[in-house]
Amino acid sequence: MRKLLIVDDDESLRRLMRLELGADYEIIDSGEPEQGLAMALENRPDSILLDLRMPKYSGYELLQTFTSFSRTQAIPVIIVSGEAGGQTKEHCKQLGAAGYFEKPLDFDALRAFLDQIAKERRYVPRSEVRVRLHVPLKLQGTDSQGKNFEEMVTTADVSLSGFLCSSTAELAVNSIVQVYIMSNGPSYVGKAKIVHSSAREVSVRHYGCRFMEKTGQWVLS
Repeated sequence: MRKLLIVDDDESLRRLMRLELGADYEIIDSGEPEQGLAMALENRPDSILLDLRMPKYSGYELLQTFTSFSRTQAIPVIIVSGEAGGQTKEHCKQLGAAGYFEKPLDFDALRAFLDQIAKERRYVPRSEVRVRLHVPLKLQGTDSQGKNFEEMVTTADVSLSGFLCSSTAELAVNSIVQVYIMSNGPSYVGKAKIVHSSAREVSVRHYGCRFMEKTGQWVLS
């Protein structure tokens, strides 16, 4: 069973989360940020649900800690907060949050999001380190309609053998794309296979890509 860490000082909400999510997850939880960090380091959960407003420790600080520590940076952190507004969501995204849900929680949407994250992470062998890193790439290939495409994307996270990214192009699973790193001008990396495809937003798809051949330099080696 997948393991889920909840860090929120609202005990009643933690109890509700255990009731709503306990059938699908082994739940560990804490209302103390310091203890939450210790539990993440010790238990290595599959995902973390994190509140932004807690005593002594800002959720922003804990988010940044989770996404910076080598032992926790590959764990998706989903913000669960009463704070609304695009600016707050964007700030959390920049700090590495995988998602943002406002209170009161839509548990059906949250469950679907957690399931989708789990599917996306399966494309990387568990022995490999995943790093949450935003790398500008250019993808070239043929879309699902048989048309040539070229698009700039940014990775959500990377590993030695692949990466996650979002694109407006509609690509078929098992199709091959050519990958260029664009950090300092286009630099050819190699060919990657689309091993996973999903849609969370209209017109934007999320892809798991695994390298089939690398002839150029990748961000991890």
